[in-house]
Amino acid sequence: QLQLVESGGGLVQPGGSLRPSCAASGSTLSNYWIVWFRQVPGKEREGVSCVSASGGSTNYADSVKGRFTMTKDNAKNTVYLQMDSLKPEDTAIYYCAAYVGRSCQMRPPLMRYWGQGTQVTVSS
Repeated sequence: QLQLVESGGGLVQPGGSLRPSCAASGSTLSNYWIVWFRQVPGKEREGVSCVSASGGSTNYADSVKGRFTMTKDNAKNTVYLQMDSLKPEDTAIYYCAAYVGRSCQMRPPLMRYWGQGTQVTVSS
């Protein structure tokens, strides 16, 4: 059973940076694709980025491409989301999730495990 715990969210001004992390226990992340999702009240959960089991392949939603970078450290069993040039519309609760697969699938019903989320607020 894989447990995921997010941390590193917070309040930042527009144009600033944050680096939330997703730490795993109970199993090794090298067996799983990991996805970062985000959600604001009243809207569907949106896939932001994904990384392959090996950590060698990443994909990003168009809304964050060029600003966010997802990395995976299998030795530390932790995934990171470096968020730069943040905008107010990036404000959301950010969740990490894990699944077993062969390609990037940023669809919530396909996720096997979820973290509890971390709040990111971009405001002046």
